[in-house]
Amino acid sequence: DDYNFDAYKAAGFGRADEQDKEVAKEATKNMGAPKIGFKGAWDYLTSAGKLAPIPKDMKFGEIPEGVLRLGGTFVVNGDDIKYR
Repeated sequence: DDYNFDAYKAAGFGRADEQDKEVAKEATKNMGAPKIGFKGAWDYLTSAGKLAPIPKDMKFGEIPEGVLRLGGTFVVNGDDIKYR
């Protein structure tokens, strides 16, 4: 895929900011920050920028599409989605 996330859109994956607020609120009840300690947090922060799909023309303060885009596992064969 690319920065337009066309494959994600075609597979039916939406964006976090496009979801029903009540559904999102319920889903976040079971979420929490992992207990990784200071070194783990530092390692995460220093490597996230290298791994995240951040467009070169992005301005400071903007949220990358890859952060907002919901995802999952899907298998594609040609133009057909075989599993999602």
